[in-house]
Amino acid sequence: MGLFQRLFGKKNKTPETAPMVVDSVKVEKTAVSEEWQELPFYVTADVPEKELVTVVATAIAAGDQPNSQFVVKKIQVKNPEAQLVSLIATSIAAGDQPDSQFIVKKIYQRK
Repeated sequence: MGLFQRLFGKKNKTPETAPMVVDSVKVEKTAVSEEWQELPFYVTADVPEKELVTVVATAIAAGDQPNSQFVVKKIQVKNPEAQLVSLIATSIAAGDQPDSQFIVKKIYQRK
């Protein structure tokens, strides 16, 4: 198979059947996933915050059309715990290179 065929050719969509093997690796992965849970980056806002944000957002969205109606379904705020953890982790990872940038995609906490 040529280089261009590997890079731009169609991929086989059906996975090859592999024999099912139960080993200690799968058991360890399930044990680890049971004791950790993902920490959400955003949590639902409190009622007073929801009211203010809803009024401001609908006023801006309505603009010059006072007869329009809006329904705000969900308002979320940043999770302060996740924000603190990501700040500390990226600061430690940056080390002596202050110009580096990091993206935190997931944060897990122990149950």
